[in-house]
Amino acid sequence: MRAGEGGARHDAAHHDSALHDFVEGRRTALFRSAYLLCGDRHEAEDLVQSALVKVVLGGRRHGRLDNIEAYARKTLVNTFIASRRRFWRREQAYGELPDRQAAASDTDTGLVVRAALARLTPRQRAVLVLRYWEDLSVEATAEALGMRTNTVKSHAARGLAALRAGMAEERV
Repeated sequence: MRAGEGGARHDAAHHDSALHDFVEGRRTALFRSAYLLCGDRHEAEDLVQSALVKVVLGGRRHGRLDNIEAYARKTLVNTFIASRRRFWRREQAYGELPDRQAAASDTDTGLVVRAALARLTPRQRAVLVLRYWEDLSVEATAEALGMRTNTVKSHAARGLAALRAGMAEERV
């Protein structure tokens, strides 16, 4: 073993241990955010898995990540937005046309909110989840999404208006 190799191996092992601890400790919170973003349990699991793989690989590639929480959140949101750009994701095959969900008799507000969230654009949904679910500031949301703060405010205002309208429509 050459001089300095032992220290480098120790640092790498410590870094891998920190990544493992992060993944184990934050997987559930990331899943909740992913579920709010996409509205589907299986897709949310896939989204979290993809994001965490990117975080681990990014952490190994870049050495030490200064703010792994912010990096993971940004990776999760970017992975979600990128998945919505793919043409094949927009197509859904049905044997029969699905009936419109009858939310008028539904008393579970969570279902109504998730249905209204599903109708927002991916960026509006990402802004609302980061701002109001993750409780990030406008500036932190802008940084996570690579947007200007005014763009975040605009997406938040339009998203909230669309969410309110969608919820009112669901309750009718």
